[in-house]
Amino acid sequence: MPSTAPSTVARHFLSILDFTPVELRDTLDLATKLKSDRRLGTKAPTAQALGGRHVGLLFEKPSLRTRVTFTIGVRELGADIVAIPADVMHADREPIDDVARNLERWIDAVVIRTFGQDRLHEITKATPRLSVINALSNEEHPCQALSDMQTLVERWKGKPEGRRIAFIGDGNNVCTSLVHAAMMLGVSVHVATPKGYELPDEVVDQAAEISQHGAGLTEFTDPKAAARDVDAIYTDVWTSMGQEVEYAERSRKFMRYQVNAALMALARPDAVFMHCLPAHRGEEVTDEVIESPASVVFDQAENRLHAQKAMLVRLLT
Repeated sequence: MPSTAPSTVARHFLSILDFTPVELRDTLDLATKLKSDRRLGTKAPTAQALGGRHVGLLFEKPSLRTRVTFTIGVRELGADIVAIPADVMHADREPIDDVARNLERWIDAVVIRTFGQDRLHEITKATPRLSVINALSNEEHPCQALSDMQTLVERWKGKPEGRRIAFIGDGNNVCTSLVHAAMMLGVSVHVATPKGYELPDEVVDQAAEISQHGAGLTEFTDPKAAARDVDAIYTDVWTSMGQEVEYAERSRKFMRYQVNAALMALARPDAVFMHCLPAHRGEEVTDEVIESPASVVFDQAENRLHAQKAMLVRLLT
């Protein structure tokens, strides 16, 4: 009788911390190569890198960039996409462990956009053969951070070490993954938040542990102090998905954290503006800034495709 034991143990991407600093840099180098090779279409060296594989998309939250870029990216690597309805994750329908144990019999990886990070960890524990990819959770957004770093490495001619980014706004999932990735690449981060909206203490501790090339994390309550002489200013919406009931209170507390021309003027003359999108124009950022030559928001969106393809190649080949 054949053994029922898994032939391989899957690798997951739930956090930037699942990569070492060397692996992160190698992934970004591969993303750059994949971006260049895309013009070759089906003749690209990686056009069949995942040939015969199946990748599921299971999104419990709305998505534009993540859904489109993963769908295209998986196909450009030669694999098939399987759309999995979000309602299969409802606990009153079937235990999450059972969902995961079914999926690993059919597909090689599942890209999940969900709520708590604990749901992702639960799935990985139940499925030794299924690679689980975090396409966004309440706590982390590592796929976004990959494209953020690819965009900055492009702008900085492959030399991110010693640069500084200011993240202005909520110490949320996007900020967490940005800090993780920046520290690994030797990029210092200033995080300016209102009191009560700081990064989790755990993330601050992690930043110190993984820092490379002397990069440091500094927390501010004053956005102007955080923005002075930085190489990039990053912001995100003040009210994330699931926080809608807090909208009025958050809008009041974050009002002085808007990224506008005056705040951008405090950064270095060649500083770029970053946003993970979607943006609430007129709230966390003005039209003047997001439409300015300094804005790289659509470069970030484009690079979601290339960075995620590189991550899939690393995980599944």
